[in-house]
Amino acid sequence: MSAVSEKLPLIYNEADWDFDALKRAYDAIEDIALNDLGLNVYANQIEIISSEQMLDAYSSHGMPLMYKHWSFGKHFARDQMNYQKGYSGLAYEIVINSNPCIAYLMEENTMTMQALVMAHASFGHNHFFKNNYLFRQWTDADGILPYLDFAKKYISKCEDEYGPEEVEAVLDAAHSLMDQGVFRYNRPPRLSDADRLARIAARIKHEETSFNDIWRTLPNSEEPDDEKEVRQQEVKNIQLPEENILYFIEKASPVLRPWQREIVRIVRNIGQYFYPQKQTKVMNEGCATFVHHYIMNELYNRGQISEGAIMEFLHSHSSVVFQPEFDDPRYSGINPYALGFAMMEDIKRICEDPKEEDRDWFPDIAGSGDWRGILKDAWENFRDESFILQYLSPTVMRHFRMFAIDDDSEESHIEIEAIHDDRGFRRVRQILAGMYDLGMHEPNIQVVGADLEGDRTLQLRHMVHNGRTLNEKTSAAVLTHIETLWGYDVTLDEEDA
Repeated sequence: MSAVSEKLPLIYNEADWDFDALKRAYDAIEDIALNDLGLNVYANQIEIISSEQMLDAYSSHGMPLMYKHWSFGKHFARDQMNYQKGYSGLAYEIVINSNPCIAYLMEENTMTMQALVMAHASFGHNHFFKNNYLFRQWTDADGILPYLDFAKKYISKCEDEYGPEEVEAVLDAAHSLMDQGVFRYNRPPRLSDADRLARIAARIKHEETSFNDIWRTLPNSEEPDDEKEVRQQEVKNIQLPEENILYFIEKASPVLRPWQREIVRIVRNIGQYFYPQKQTKVMNEGCATFVHHYIMNELYNRGQISEGAIMEFLHSHSSVVFQPEFDDPRYSGINPYALGFAMMEDIKRICEDPKEEDRDWFPDIAGSGDWRGILKDAWENFRDESFILQYLSPTVMRHFRMFAIDDDSEESHIEIEAIHDDRGFRRVRQILAGMYDLGMHEPNIQVVGADLEGDRTLQLRHMVHNGRTLNEKTSAAVLTHIETLWGYDVTLDEEDA
């Protein structure tokens, strides 16, 4: 409970914001986030941007520094048209997993929305980025912004020297493999920051000193012997099958020149940066939504925001966690904000005021009172799949009216497999958790062979799961992109896992 007993003065009393009001709101939010919730965050950097700048950030994965690619322009044109015609709105914020953590606030927001965004992004998302094990293991918050700056300048330089068409061809091919360009389980030893930056500097220097138009047509002529030797040794150390197709192509492709390998590496590193976010959508948004809900209500309890402000906040918050019914035209699946927030609010209830059912399902936390510690432990040590499997309660399943259907495509009927009894709840929880397993949605394609000494054919294999085979049209298109990067024949077969 809050230690504040007497009302404090309002930190703002008008809808319009100014920087003094932002500073007062930030300080009040920070006090609750750090001293009440006990959050552990990176330093914050807050930027105010226009709606057009927000659209621009949308189009390039929400990153403040990004290289140019035609797909980003396509996304910008689509989002801009939808926004201007009123078909869709804009997010109130974008937050970057970096150190310092950068949050972008739209200048069109009201003061209440700016406070909500700072609570949501600068403390909720920030805490999750800094503490969740997936982000700690797979991302480099200290190095991502310098790396993106390098990537943008490097690709721009390649366009000047080799032509936009050649660069675009490599980017198109690499982007088509972004989902198959991540390490899911193992990865090569991570270089220290000094080693990585030294290698980048060496590559840039080499490109500057060795570029010659006459040498463009000579494969690998720009690659120094020592770098080639190191790369070939790395290829020998790769144990097949290899899950990261982009990594294997980057290291082993017989035709890629050093600047092309660098572009493939850039796309691969950016794909790896986003990989934890794909596994923690429910948890990440649930954490940020729970934090902003707690902080804004605590600000009201302390007297620091008015009744008008809390009503405006509750209207926006209710829209964020709204879950349409299955027959609603707006339904597109389970809203991750709604599910994450509901589960975290429910954990708080179980810790403070459990029912007998909760004591049976969650004996370790029911009635403990330590909801802050339980939530922070979950935010640190779980991803969506394991979080749902561990903490989804019958109360939340009833609230969302969940049940399971066994729909066999070869049968003429469907069967209600799990209903609202103990066994049914556990089955529903298991099935829902499995839906957040990326292995259920992304094809498992691996490099299983490469005849580097012979005809150089690259062999790929798709492990078919639950009878879900690849779409012939899209797989043929992706194979064409792989052949662009590999330079020789590529085969793909499917095997039932």
